[in-house]
Amino acid sequence: MRINVLQHTPNEGPGMIQDWSQKHGHEMYIYHPYQFGYLSTAEETDLLVILGGPMSPNDNLSWIKQERDLIKELLNQNKPLFGVCFGAQQITKALGYEVSKAPAKEVGFAPVYRRDAKFLNIPEELNVLHWHEEMFEIPADAQLLFSSDRVENQGFILNHRVVGLQFHLEPKRDNVREIVVNDFPYLKGSVLNQTSKEILETRISDDNKQTLYKLLDYIVEK
Repeated sequence: MRINVLQHTPNEGPGMIQDWSQKHGHEMYIYHPYQFGYLSTAEETDLLVILGGPMSPNDNLSWIKQERDLIKELLNQNKPLFGVCFGAQQITKALGYEVSKAPAKEVGFAPVYRRDAKFLNIPEELNVLHWHEEMFEIPADAQLLFSSDRVENQGFILNHRVVGLQFHLEPKRDNVREIVVNDFPYLKGSVLNQTSKEILETRISDDNKQTLYKLLDYIVEK
C-alpha cells in the first residue's frame, strides 16, 4: 500500500502513523505542499493522511484548495482518508461543511470521550494532545466519534473509509517536544491553562497508540 502524507508544518509529522505504516510493510511518501507546492495524485494514493498545521482551511491559499480537490477525488473513489486537526477540517470543508472558531481554544493534554462507533472497541476516554482553536462540522452521514468537555465535534467516522480527528493521537514523546519547543507561544489563551513544562511531563498512554492503530486498520479494511 502506498500511503501519501500531507504535512503542513515542520514540527507536526506523522509520528505513530509512520510506525503503523512500517509495521504493515507499507510505503510512505511525505509531501510538504505549504513549502514545495506538490501533491500526490489520486491514482498513486492508496491511503491519504492529512496532518495538522497552523493555517486554516478558510485561508485563501492555492495549495489548500488543491488539497481539497484531491480529497474530493479520493472520496469519489472510496479510498481511505485520515485527517488530523487541520487535515480533518480540510475533509469536512471538501464535503461542503463549515470550519469555524471553536467554543474554546484547547492547547495541551485533556480527555476526549468516545461517542459512537462502539464496534471499534476503543476506550471510552483518552487523554490526548489538543492544539487548535477552530473546529469542523460533522458531516450529515458521519458518526460522531469523540467529544471533549468544551468542544463537541472532536472526531468523526464516515462510510468505513474516512476518519477525522480534531486532536492528536499520533505524536510520540519526541514529537510532543518538537511541537512545544517550536510553537509554545500558541499556549497563550488556551482554556486548559497548561505550561510547556506540564505538557512535556504528561505521559502518553499506550491507549492512544492502540486507538490510532485500530482506526487506521478499520479504514483500510477491504
